[in-house]
Amino acid sequence: MSAVVGALAVVSVGFAPNATASDAQSKQWYLDQMQAEQMWKISTGKGVKVAVIDTGVNPNTPSLKGQVLVDEVPKAVAYHSTVDFDGHGTSMAELIAGTGSGGGLKGLAPGAKIVPYRVDLKGLKVGSAEQKKTPEPWQAIRAAADTDAKIISMSIGGYVSPEEEEAVKYAASKGKLMIAAVGNSGTGNGDGNIDYPAAYPYVVGIAAVNSSFTVAKFSSYGNYVDLVAPGTGIPGWCDTTFRAYCDTGGTSSATAIASASAALIWSAHPNWTVNQVTRALIDTASRSWAKDDPSKYAGYGFVRPRMVLDNVNYNAGAANVDPLAQENGGNLLAKSASSASTASTPSASATSQAQEKNSTGGTSAAGSTAESSSDSNSLWIAIGAAAAVILVGGVGVAVMRARRTR
Repeated sequence: MSAVVGALAVVSVGFAPNATASDAQSKQWYLDQMQAEQMWKISTGKGVKVAVIDTGVNPNTPSLKGQVLVDEVPKAVAYHSTVDFDGHGTSMAELIAGTGSGGGLKGLAPGAKIVPYRVDLKGLKVGSAEQKKTPEPWQAIRAAADTDAKIISMSIGGYVSPEEEEAVKYAASKGKLMIAAVGNSGTGNGDGNIDYPAAYPYVVGIAAVNSSFTVAKFSSYGNYVDLVAPGTGIPGWCDTTFRAYCDTGGTSSATAIASASAALIWSAHPNWTVNQVTRALIDTASRSWAKDDPSKYAGYGFVRPRMVLDNVNYNAGAANVDPLAQENGGNLLAKSASSASTASTPSASATSQAQEKNSTGGTSAAGSTAESSSDSNSLWIAIGAAAAVILVGGVGVAVMRARRTR
């Protein structure tokens, strides 16, 4: 057992049982806003495997048939079942790679494949003998690092663990893109502190935005928020009967959608390194502030993979230069990526004044959540400088956004 201080749990909020399988897709409001149909003409995520570290995944839901590679779970953690003991992991898998069959959820990257890792989440009261054999997250991270999965998606959160931090570093050294939920301890829900693994170096932390492109009040905030993705009003399975979807959301859902966004980009550019995919996500994110001065609420902005897919001239920069090196405390892949470097030249760094990540805990900050303007179309469509304006406290006027503090 690892020395985790506190419970690790899934990071979804609120269930309202009013989304049946027949109308679940109609509630995926972000697909139109992100122009998913247009993106799928260019990339569906084909050829990209996403390791989903969660409560397990049910491979037999209509939307996931043929999408889940249960046999590819490494033997190191395969002594346990990958059967979902909560429904959460299956929901995340569908948001990433669901086909939409049978009225199920449409994944943003329906061509991608899911490799499921069921882990021990102590915040869930299951207690079965089978679950007690389930590995801890750090074991799953290490196992996934030794596979050909490109992305490790973690819609889970908790506190610092030495074993988990070392596993993250190991996965980063293997060139994996790790994406994790920052947590749901925002204004009115807690102290704002960001969960681990999102707060570790080399992990991209994801906060949540609602359908008005407002950073959700439940979303944790601080120095380790890197990007924002849709995370409210998102359907998910109500329970392990898998008979109906509920209206839910949280930074969990946002993480799954961000992971799918990365899969779309990596599928279109299979020779890119993790540095280039991360840089592409940062460069093309929608924001109204300077890229080198990220927000503690929205990080570098809202994910917009279409801006990469539509731009044949987009330059992803140097393969061996980490765009978050200053935050991460080093350029871990510099040597290994150098040998596979392309002839592309570096784009502007996204890290100039960013706070370095460390293992002392998320940054707590007083105040309200940040909100975007109601100009939702410009958030997702504008090319170049984004038109999104961050507001504070819902007062309806643009104010200077809260800076990250050390």
